Amino acid sequence: MNIADFLAAEFDEHDAVVRATRGAVAEPFERLLAACTGSLRAGGKILFFGNGGSAADAQHLATELAVRYKKDRNAIAALALTTDTSALTAIGNDFGFEHLFARQIEALGRAGDVAIGISTSGRSANVINGLKTAKANGLTAAALGGGDGGDLVGLADPLLIIPSTTTARIQEMHIAVGQMLCGAIELELGLA
Repeated sequence: MNIADFLAAEFDEHDAVVRATRGAVAEPFERLLAACTGSLRAGGKILFFGNGGSAADAQHLATELAVRYKKDRNAIAALALTTDTSALTAIGNDFGFEHLFARQIEALGRAGDVAIGISTSGRSANVINGLKTAKANGLTAAALGGGDGGDLVGLADPLLIIPSTTTARIQEMHIAVGQMLCGAIELELGLA
């Protein structure tokens, strides 16, 4: 294997997905930003959740908002539903892994909050169930997906679909778009 060729191919694919994502997410990004800032202005919060790398993204993005993104400012109400090991293991054991996020949204979510599910495939049962519960309870059920959107299509709105079938490229765009959302929220709220 030629490492230089490997790196060149990876960067070429990354660049192509960046270009395609820019246009694909512009409109739903604006709607997600409006939902988030509307919720926050009304005293609501943003709940992030996903599995594996998407769980890490959920934690990362919630922290950017609750702590700081670019500079010191007032905290923004956001949390990741991927961090409470007692809740995660109890829900998984007592109700099943597919209820991991739905149960927490039922407990912590309030009408007007924004629930953002993150799934590269759009087929993660626990993310889908979390969004269904969010929607049923009056939260905005939004998502970051990839490929064809999977089961997120018709459920999550707004839905930001990364136009790629490569998991790594989808995850790269999820964190990039997520950080852009954090920056845009700060700007819209007059905190940046």
